[in-house]
Amino acid sequence: MYELKEKVALVTGASRGIGRAVALELGRHGASVVVNYHQNEAAAQEVVQELAKLGAKAAPVQANVADPEQAKALVQAAVERFGGLDVLVNNAGISRDRTIRRMSVEEWQEVLRTNLDSAFYCVSAAVSHIIDRGGGRIVNVSSIQGQAPNAGVANYASSKAGIIGFTKVAAVELARYNITVNAVCPGFVETDLIAGLSDEIKQQLVSRVPLGRFGRPEEVASLVRYIVTEGDYITGQCLNLNGGMYM
Repeated sequence: MYELKEKVALVTGASRGIGRAVALELGRHGASVVVNYHQNEAAAQEVVQELAKLGAKAAPVQANVADPEQAKALVQAAVERFGGLDVLVNNAGISRDRTIRRMSVEEWQEVLRTNLDSAFYCVSAAVSHIIDRGGGRIVNVSSIQGQAPNAGVANYASSKAGIIGFTKVAAVELARYNITVNAVCPGFVETDLIAGLSDEIKQQLVSRVPLGRFGRPEEVASLVRYIVTEGDYITGQCLNLNGGMYM
């Protein structure tokens, strides 16, 4: 088992939703956690306070990981704050849903930059530091939309499919350094996005899930924690958590 005590974890997009749950789960198991956020400082501070209640060291760091210089500065801040970096979870993501006919170039680029480019920026900045620690774990948050997409999500689906490809290449390249790289692909999860939908649309979505309910952020976080702590021989994989929607 990969013990998280004395380990440092950086979670991007950690002020809400899946990222928040992952940060809390890793902190609960002993990691010092860097809580990255883009705009909502108050929410990030709340996560840090929750981690403190769990007895975990934590620090909020603002950065727009879609910008390569800010992503590099984020990684550097994590290393300076806690003395190194062992675990990187690339979770930051946005959606700008629209059909291809109506999607603007900016809507396409914004989603690709935030969801896919950011993973490259963070991994490339973090690798040397993780190697210095003798190896570590990288987990990239993809989506069922990268495997079996709906209409209207060309930008989002492309970014999440790209995450899967990027994960596999990174796993091949970094295995020699004792760094595992995996992706998790959640289905419909109870986040702000789902909460904002009408009851009718929620019912339509749930009807597509064989297990008959949405996933919970804590369930995704538990899977991420398992990969990090017990996935010594798991790398280059895409682990699905979707209630049976995609098999």
